[in-house]
Amino acid sequence: MIYQLSVPAAVPGVSEIRILEWQGQPGAVFAPGDLIVELETHKAVIEIRAGQAGVLRQISAAPGDWRNVGVSLAVFSDQADEDILSVAAATDLVVAFEVV
Repeated sequence: MIYQLSVPAAVPGVSEIRILEWQGQPGAVFAPGDLIVELETHKAVIEIRAGQAGVLRQISAAPGDWRNVGVSLAVFSDQADEDILSVAAATDLVVAFEVV
């Protein structure tokens, strides 16, 4: 199955978040609880952790980029060889986030 990681509405009133650092490149395998990416608002850092296992397939926002809440940041899949051409039909990746 194909999943997308979107900018979470992690902090009330914040509509835009900056990407700080990805914790893997396309092809990296994540287990539940693994840190995927660190994001930043104007006042806080947000750690996004995998809520399910998956393979990072594509990153669509580089460190330093600002993205609006709800915009896709990356594509994941269950298997490394799955066709990701149908990203439009992707479901949301289950994640957990912590504001630090």
